[in-house]
Formats: sequence, C-alpha cells, structure tokens
Amino acid sequence: MNEQIQNAYEILTQKIGQSESPSDWFEITQERINIFAEATLDDQWIHVNPEQARAGPFGTTIAHGDLTLSIMNQLPREQQLSIYRVEGMKHMLNYGFDRVRFPAPVLVGTRIRAHSTLKRVEFKKGMLEIMVEVSVEAEGMPKPCCVAENLFLLVF
Repeated sequence: MNEQIQNAYEILTQKIGQSESPSDWFEITQERINIFAEATLDDQWIHVNPEQARAGPFGTTIAHGDLTLSIMNQLPREQQLSIYRVEGMKHMLNYGFDRVRFPAPVLVGTRIRAHSTLKRVEFKKGMLEIMVEVSVEAEGMPKPCCVAENLFLLVF
C-alpha cells in the first residue's frame, strides 16, 4: 500500500466525529429557485408560482429539495478543501450519497448554511473513500432542511 495513502488514512481517522465550523449563510432567492426549475424542468407551482403558493401549505414558494442538495457542497467548499487535504492528495471526487433526507422545507428568502462532520474513512481501490455528513440548516427553523451522507474519493 502507498505510504501517502496510509499516512492520510491515519490522519483522517483521527478526525472522525469532528464537526467543522458552519459555512457562511447563503440566501435562497426566488430567482435562484426559478433558474433551478428551468434547468431541471421541474416547474411545479409550489416552487415557481408565488401567488398560488401563498394559498399552499407553506404560505410561500419553497426551494426544490434537489436545489438544496445541489448547492450544499458549495456552501462549505473552502472548509472541505482544507479539512480533508492531506499530503500527496491530487484531488477529491464527489462519489455520491449513502443517504439523503429533507426534514424541513426551505422557504423562499431563507438563509441556509451547512455543517460538516467526518463520519468514515475507508480504503477503496488505491484511494480513500470518506463519508461526510452534511447538515443544512435554515435560519430560524428548528429542524435541518437537508441531511446527507456525502461520499468523496481522495485520489493520490
């Protein structure tokens, strides 16, 4: 086994369970929701029709769950790049998700931020696979709006 990968494994396993500082706040605007709806062909009224959504269950439009999921890794991006950067690593690839949940909606105009916690480090075909639990909170909401177990491959 490559010595760099072994050293990286030892360094990262010591960080398992550690939570990092939350990202900066990021506002979810109606314009961003509309652009996402257009790009994904998901123009359901609860996302893009403020007048109809006023009479809906949340009193306003809400972000797509997939919009929150799509941008959650961009919120703590600088943190992730520095937290998991280890000697000899060439790059980090997004490998997918083990589990994703949307416990609460993101109302238009809400600010969100992400919290990241390293959950797992494993050897995988000459690379390291890490699982980072990312919890996205909406300002003023008691429950997170997205919790996902995000997988990354660290390439050496």
